[in-house]
Amino acid sequence: MNKKYYFIRLVPRRPDFSQTMTEEERGIMLAHAGYWREHMKNRNVVVFGPVFDPKGAYGMGVVAAESEEELAGFLRGDPAGEINDYEYFLMRAVLPE
Repeated sequence: MNKKYYFIRLVPRRPDFSQTMTEEERGIMLAHAGYWREHMKNRNVVVFGPVFDPKGAYGMGVVAAESEEELAGFLRGDPAGEINDYEYFLMRAVLPE
């Protein structure tokens, strides 16, 4: 089966989250980065990281998954899901050959 690619947006629950993170939240976000790095090693993640939009920072990623159900499993395992929400959209990824 061919992988499908999804654009994922990690949506903070407050607009100033990146500037006002508590130490506990910072720890969760460090665990979040480690979680997605592991998926990157397994080639399930193409790219991820913070986007410094002047209207409010958010996280983004491009994830390869066999199905939307597999993607949902990745999102359920993300520690940042405790303190953030997600949006995701199927996309047509153009990758290096």
